[in-house]
Amino acid sequence: MITQSAGLLKSLRQEAMALFHDGVAAANPEQAVTAALVERSATFEQASRIILVAFGKAACPMARAAMPFVRSRLVTAIALTNHENLEPIDGVEVIAGGHPIPDEGSIAGAAAIEDAVSRAQDGDLVLVLVSGGGSALLCAPPAGVELADKIALNDALIRSGADISEINAVRPIFSRLKGGQMARLAGKARVLSLILSDVPGDDIATIASGPTARPRSSARRALEVLDKYGLWQNLPAALKCRLEQMNAMADAPATDLDNVENIVIGSNAISLRAVAGKAEARFGSVVHASDWLEGDVLDAAAELHRIARTAAQRNGPVAVICGGETTVRVRGDGKGGRNQELALCFALLNELQPIDRQWVFLSGGTDGLDGPTDAAGGIVDAGSPDWIRQQGHDPVGRLENNDSYHALACSGDLLITGATGTNVADIQILLMR
Repeated sequence: MITQSAGLLKSLRQEAMALFHDGVAAANPEQAVTAALVERSATFEQASRIILVAFGKAACPMARAAMPFVRSRLVTAIALTNHENLEPIDGVEVIAGGHPIPDEGSIAGAAAIEDAVSRAQDGDLVLVLVSGGGSALLCAPPAGVELADKIALNDALIRSGADISEINAVRPIFSRLKGGQMARLAGKARVLSLILSDVPGDDIATIASGPTARPRSSARRALEVLDKYGLWQNLPAALKCRLEQMNAMADAPATDLDNVENIVIGSNAISLRAVAGKAEARFGSVVHASDWLEGDVLDAAAELHRIARTAAQRNGPVAVICGGETTVRVRGDGKGGRNQELALCFALLNELQPIDRQWVFLSGGTDGLDGPTDAAGGIVDAGSPDWIRQQGHDPVGRLENNDSYHALACSGDLLITGATGTNVADIQILLMR
């Protein structure tokens, strides 16, 4: 019986990982860009010149896919991505920046993109390729704000527990390019923006803080977010000054941006549909736990575990899937990420209220990187906490110290994929037989 259980768990783990990779593949940036541009060939034929700018974790594969369509009229091509996804592309200036914390490369890349877009003329086409991570990478602080100030702000927001919409309500206030400002730089040139979405509802004003979208953020809204999470008091002086100046000004009228077309070509929802289709073929019964999993990671784990216990009452094999992006309030000094915390917390909750089935739970970031670690997330089963204890560690203490990485490393439950070249938020998969 033990051997059979071990064999079943191994099989469930393999199936969960295969489904996760199916979800990642559905957000393949090269295929998505190619499909979108094939439909818009006339757009390139009508352009006098083409300026190509790409930024985000999928900037390189997106730029590479676009090159055959733009090469004949191309005047400038720049791709800004994180260090892990850096790769050379013929005819493209590729720049590496920091993520999730911006660095000097982020500043240099944003400046190069700003310069390229500002040179656009009437009759030109500016092709903008946007993917997850673009907001941190595209770091263009306004006058008086230094990189260190932006780093302090970004780090505080990430550690606060604010969700992605709240974070991206703050960022445009401290940028020269976000909140529609990049599109305005293009003047009368046409702007076509192809977007891989990593936010709920595929809101283009939130993805990468909306550099080509009509701005919806304001200094007032940014101040509300900072106050909500107790960040205003410790904000660097330069940022306080900037926010006070912006708050004292009347909100700028909405910009029409009639020359801009924003198209979402990949998203978490698209990836989840791919996962659900494959899961239904293999398991028969599929439960969609949530359209967008968000909020505190501990609350999310409790809700998923409740759903799992209910789903376990169904007959036959069952798959529970969802996706989104939870938040972590950092209280300790450990190492980990939201997906690793979610997986560890789920396993610990199961000790209190066991699921009466053999099960495996996977939570992973589609970019292959969870927080400041080399893991995409975690994949656990009912025995994971005991494996951690057998290695001399307390899984509860590790969770409380935000040290899920080392806890899951002890049990062999880290999900390691390497950088995937795309980013459409996170995917959660629970399999039961």
